[in-house]
Amino acid sequence: MGIEMNIIEAKDYKELSRKVASIISAQIILKPNSVLGLATGSTPIGTYKQLIEWYKKGDLDFSKVTSVNLDEYCGLAIENDQSYRYFMNQNLFNHVNIKMENTNVPNGLAADTEAECNRYDQLIENLGGIDLQLLGIGNNGHIGFNEPDVIFEKGTHVVELKETTIKANARFFESIDDVPRKAITMGIKSIMSAKKVILVANGSGKRDIIKKAIYGPVTPEVPASILQLHPDLTVAYCFND
Repeated sequence: MGIEMNIIEAKDYKELSRKVASIISAQIILKPNSVLGLATGSTPIGTYKQLIEWYKKGDLDFSKVTSVNLDEYCGLAIENDQSYRYFMNQNLFNHVNIKMENTNVPNGLAADTEAECNRYDQLIENLGGIDLQLLGIGNNGHIGFNEPDVIFEKGTHVVELKETTIKANARFFESIDDVPRKAITMGIKSIMSAKKVILVANGSGKRDIIKKAIYGPVTPEVPASILQLHPDLTVAYCFND
């Protein structure tokens, strides 16, 4: 078990989003130049909307914040509406006063992916690590695109997406054939080195995997299970559809 595992059970998605946004906003207020590790997917959208709302009210200032995103599909240009850079611009960055040059997403079009992975790890190190890392969780327990495996991959790396992940993400594309088969993802070491981690899950379909991740054995077959060893972990969920 984590030294500081904090469990938040929300009654609905709106409350879940608000509570997670409260933790992130407190981080920004306490340390204006925070390094935030950010996630994509449907779950954090409500959290980002809440942060935007508080920014517009004058309660939050993103001008000194730096962000590092977990992952990006290989082969998608940043203008592609399914790229994670596009997602972040649309759902957060374009609506707050964060400096675009302080926002970081892996380059999915890098010709030399190994060099890109090394660059990303070095970037995180140069920033002094991540102050707060926001994570979603896949139905198979993946965090970022760290898929079930026989080992925990430490550094940023290219991953072949599992069939379950491709199927889960197909709803965002015109057809399953359009879903990229590879992605660049931050590794377990960078995630676990973050000073604070928030794992967020929404919907009854995530109940079983959250139970496995938080109370089951620590195993690379359930990548999120490694978070049990993190010294400052918050798990926030709503299982009401």
